[in-house]
Amino acid sequence: MTALYASKITILKIWEILSAETDEEHPMSSVQLLAKLEECGISCDRRTLYSNIETLNEYGYEVLSRRSRQNEYWVAERSFDLPELHILIDAIQAAAFITEKKTEELVDKVARLAGSRSGAVIKQNTVAFNTTKSTNEFIYYSVNEISYAIEKGRKILFRYFDYDYKHNKVYRRDGHRYVVNPVATVFSNDKYYLVCYNDVNRNMTHYRIDRMEAVQVLEDKPITPYEYTESFDITKHKKALFGMYTGEFVKVRFEVEKRLLDVVFDQFGEGVEIEPVRDGWYSFVADVQASSVFFGWVCAFGGSLRVVSPASLVGRVREHISTLADVYEDKREQ
Repeated sequence: MTALYASKITILKIWEILSAETDEEHPMSSVQLLAKLEECGISCDRRTLYSNIETLNEYGYEVLSRRSRQNEYWVAERSFDLPELHILIDAIQAAAFITEKKTEELVDKVARLAGSRSGAVIKQNTVAFNTTKSTNEFIYYSVNEISYAIEKGRKILFRYFDYDYKHNKVYRRDGHRYVVNPVATVFSNDKYYLVCYNDVNRNMTHYRIDRMEAVQVLEDKPITPYEYTESFDITKHKKALFGMYTGEFVKVRFEVEKRLLDVVFDQFGEGVEIEPVRDGWYSFVADVQASSVFFGWVCAFGGSLRVVSPASLVGRVREHISTLADVYEDKREQ
């Protein structure tokens, strides 16, 4: 090993040790740091140690120090603050599409960003969510292929499956290979979805990525140019959706009681314009995709939220309610 190479390894190892094992409340003395280097098979004297730390600071790798009988060093600057890392870990644990095995791996990786001491504290103070996790271990491969296809503007090929009552995979259309134009990925209701354009049906659709299998980028098949996808706004699209179910785009006027205004903001965003119409009631307009889930959402609030226009959509809400009434009427007669 040349002297120059050994010097580079030494300074790299010093930064690695201090980043992983120190913070302002847990500094490391020069004696401890030299001992750590020795454990790694690196021989270093005090003068060289001080010189390497000065070099790190000169090039923006901030190592703070406290002068004492034995100088103490620590790294204070982190890419993420502890509260930010805690939020990331909570999000990983809550995400149903991440398997149990991968959840544990990711939590460990994120916690290590805080250093070994603080990372251990974060993990101790994090409560695991009671979330039913996916068992599809290939999801990361699928996400990688989808991301690459979106970046390169290529179609993808995959199979799609559901589960039967015994939790066995059942491939849709007898294992048919779907070919679609990937547009974006979106996280919604603890699930991860692919938003794509289908050339055959000529519409936008969604697939749960944890239910996709054998995802393959079709290098020789560029995505089909389509005016809607070229101006696609994922934020606007997601606000119009209910439960990731697609439907006809409709501009809808609603009336809602004051107590449900937070529900409106949660669904359509705080930018939605609300105007009073009578005592305790308000009106607003929003773009929605009129799916069966949308009708269920409207009905969930009883008479406190209702569709006012267009008249055709009001009629469809009535049909939905009538159909449900017929279903439960049949149940009572059996």
